[in-house]
Amino acid sequence: MRLTRVHCRVIVPLNATRSPRDPSRSSMMKSPATHSPGPAVETRLSTGHVAPGFESVRNALDAMLLSDPRFSAQITAVWRGETVVDLTGGPDLAADSVTGVFSATKGVAATVIGLLLERGLFDLDEPMATYWPEFAAEGKGEITVRQVFSHRAGLVGVDDGFAVEEFIDSARAAARLAATAPQWQPGSTHGYHALTIGILMEEFVRRLTGRSLQEVYETEIRAPREIDFYLGFPESEEPRFREVLPPAPTPAEAAELSARASSTDGIQALAFNVLHGELPPAGGDMGPNSRRMRASGFAAIDGIGSARGLAHLYQAILGGPGAEPLLSKTTTEQMSREQSVGPDRVLVLPTSFAIVYMKPNPRLDFASYRAFGHDGAGGVFGYVPMPMQLPGGADPKGIELSRLIRASIRRLQQ
Repeated sequence: MRLTRVHCRVIVPLNATRSPRDPSRSSMMKSPATHSPGPAVETRLSTGHVAPGFESVRNALDAMLLSDPRFSAQITAVWRGETVVDLTGGPDLAADSVTGVFSATKGVAATVIGLLLERGLFDLDEPMATYWPEFAAEGKGEITVRQVFSHRAGLVGVDDGFAVEEFIDSARAAARLAATAPQWQPGSTHGYHALTIGILMEEFVRRLTGRSLQEVYETEIRAPREIDFYLGFPESEEPRFREVLPPAPTPAEAAELSARASSTDGIQALAFNVLHGELPPAGGDMGPNSRRMRASGFAAIDGIGSARGLAHLYQAILGGPGAEPLLSKTTTEQMSREQSVGPDRVLVLPTSFAIVYMKPNPRLDFASYRAFGHDGAGGVFGYVPMPMQLPGGADPKGIELSRLIRASIRRLQQ
């Protein structure tokens, strides 16, 4: 199977609902002649469509494809329930291709947590041990669900690391986490629970429902809405799958990561399951390029889907014309409210999180303060701006394409 390096997959679902201040559809869709669509590219390399007013996005993508023959991308943008950008380009992706999205999986899994919150199955401010009694070990009895899912619990890993089999059967990993002491005073700071957030979400759903997170997602979210994004990728869909490698670190970055892995506090090593001071290979045995991992759909990193699928998933949260929202406004606000912001103990840079979902921050300024979603290695980003506005990107190419999308929206609203 050919390895694909997708430099950019921008997934930009925009709020399907229309606020009272929004202009009507007729006033929104101005003639493209009223603004410059950007320089046209003589050779049309991308496939798909853009709505009137979004031509600059296609022109920019074609220019990128022309300048970098290795570049591949899927881009989907939904505005007010209408797909306004749906483009594919490059040698390694077709419109119906699916790939691993690495940590963007977390945003999809978080939607299952939101669904259970919507149904009143838990309270964010209850101790996690209320629902998972074994979690109270090692002084963790007062850690709340909110703290766990906003990366504030200090449970970033376990001594000796996890075996790959423990990500596939996360009940075993969850038992080890339940017996582990936090790496910092819970609630005092935050640090990215890169892998353990998936273990924690999966066990929490099992405790609340008696079913796996993947089963709840499949039967109650994905299948009823025919969303082209999977937590547990079926073998029948394998012909559409393309392997993707996240960007390889430069020698300097690799040296820095290795230094962090062997640092005195060891938090980075725990969080990324680094064993014996060595970084795991990109997209290795625990990533979505492994058939057994994508079949398991591990909730931290092993989701599989397309740009259309991820956009469809995020739009389902808000609903659209003729479709009820997956989550109520109240639940969406609870899930998307910022909980953690500032220096990250694991990533050692500023981050911001809601309940599992990422929030905009100076490093990743993808939209308005109400936006939420999650990025992933390889240039993947799916999110919802609230109440309606700005899309974002995951690498320089994505940032430029996203800038053009939101500029188009602003023009159409004038």
